[in-house]
Amino acid sequence: MRSDLCVRCRGGRYLCGLSYCPLLVRQMAAPSRAARELLGSSPPSVFVGRVGYPKVRIYPSAPPELGDTSLYEDAGRWLEIPLEKFIAMRLSLYRGGLEIRVDNAADPPRPLQEIQLIALSERPVDVDLRFRREPRGVYLSEYAPPMGPSAPLAEFKTEGSPRLPKLAERAYGDFDLDAREAVLTLYRSGLDVGYISRALSVGALGARRRRRLVPTRWAITAVDKIVSDHLVEEIKRFDTVDGYYLYLRRAPGNLFLVILAPSRWAYEWGEAFEPGTVWNPGPGLAVEADHELYRGRDVYPEIGGCYYAARLAAAEALYRMRRQAAVVAWREVYRGFTAPVGVWWVRENVRAALRGEPARFDSLEDALYAASLLLKVPLERWLSASRLIHILRSRLPGVGQE
Repeated sequence: MRSDLCVRCRGGRYLCGLSYCPLLVRQMAAPSRAARELLGSSPPSVFVGRVGYPKVRIYPSAPPELGDTSLYEDAGRWLEIPLEKFIAMRLSLYRGGLEIRVDNAADPPRPLQEIQLIALSERPVDVDLRFRREPRGVYLSEYAPPMGPSAPLAEFKTEGSPRLPKLAERAYGDFDLDAREAVLTLYRSGLDVGYISRALSVGALGARRRRRLVPTRWAITAVDKIVSDHLVEEIKRFDTVDGYYLYLRRAPGNLFLVILAPSRWAYEWGEAFEPGTVWNPGPGLAVEADHELYRGRDVYPEIGGCYYAARLAAAEALYRMRRQAAVVAWREVYRGFTAPVGVWWVRENVRAALRGEPARFDSLEDALYAASLLLKVPLERWLSASRLIHILRSRLPGVGQE
């Protein structure tokens, strides 16, 4: 199998010609199993699949645990725990599936209403899931965090009442507010993008006639893009950074490096996968990058949802600084990192990197030389994949205006 196809596909586009992803199947060789009834506290957690669209499966989910399970859905705290503990924790979320048409969200039947309220709750909700058969398997994706066994639901009950944040309750009941404005309203109120993408996914946002269930992987990227688009338009009003800033973060099996350059807004996200890593089963190194200049881009980036997850983190940092810049963000993935954990991993690690203290340089070449001492992949290999670095080096008038 060609490794470049795996890097481009990431288990979602089946570019190899198979009807399944062999890399993910390898991860699922020993499926988990559970009893046919589960009483637990949903963190809250709800997953919406995409198979069979426009009729999809929606999965209220919970671990076999009662009490405060909020950590299961709190991406802001996940970097504080070992990666293997995070994966084990997420794989203990059991999913009970209901098949529903996506447009039912415009006039939701009672089971969907209950699931929507669970998804919007700001605290865990006790649920009783009764399955038609023993749950089995796991869910692994480049986009969403891992999840555990699933089975069709025979019966579903909630114990107690979900409690919604006031603005979320208002947005849920506002049938004239479009989805984009609802997303931005919730973000401005301080709710994290994980909560907002869950609300969008279960069809709880938007004008009544346009409300739809949105597959989780689509909702995650949609919210990252909507929010970062808004922030980018705001930071374009600010002065540029006053030098070249270099940020670094090391994480298990990964390195994240970000350079801010004094320029109008531009952005690049690049990833390098060593052989034998999550999306590169082949023998050679795989490096790819995608970029945008001042006016943005018209097509979805080949590199996938991580592009927008890192873009959001970069835009948030520049907005805090009240500055604009050209952002070059690169990620290296090393041997031993073999399981996909979701784009939250990129978003939170880039957020963490940009909260750190940067090294400052007077020139791009000095910043790149320092980067070359930190990166494992040769700088020349990165530069061969990077378009934005070449644009910044050229110092052409109108950089970022393409």
